[in-house]
Amino acid sequence: MADLLADALNIVKVIRISGRDECKVPASKITGAVLQILQKEKYVKEFEFVDDGKSGFFIVKGIGAINKCGVIKPRFAFKFDELAKIEEQYLPSKDFGILIISTPKGMITNQQLRDVKTGGRLIAYVY
Repeated sequence: MADLLADALNIVKVIRISGRDECKVPASKITGAVLQILQKEKYVKEFEFVDDGKSGFFIVKGIGAINKCGVIKPRFAFKFDELAKIEEQYLPSKDFGILIISTPKGMITNQQLRDVKTGGRLIAYVY
């Protein structure tokens, strides 16, 4: 497990394709922040952290309509001016799906980035 976020998003995608709506994913701080955004954007209903004495894991429940999701590697930095080009590159159409971006203001989506008007580092995409 080199990239816990990539593993977590892959598990969520595979569970969604299989028709189930609950899964267990490895825990990390960045995974928790991404799951909070997914919950706020209604891609998952709820998740909870379970401490197993090691690093722990999240139980994700109510996986919604996720067609595709994944991490963006390398996590390169970009300026606010480049947002439209990056959205074209990673999202299938305008206003469909979200990009998750790490900024000095915290983890936010590409829609929230328009209000903040700052650059950041690309973390993941979901649509």
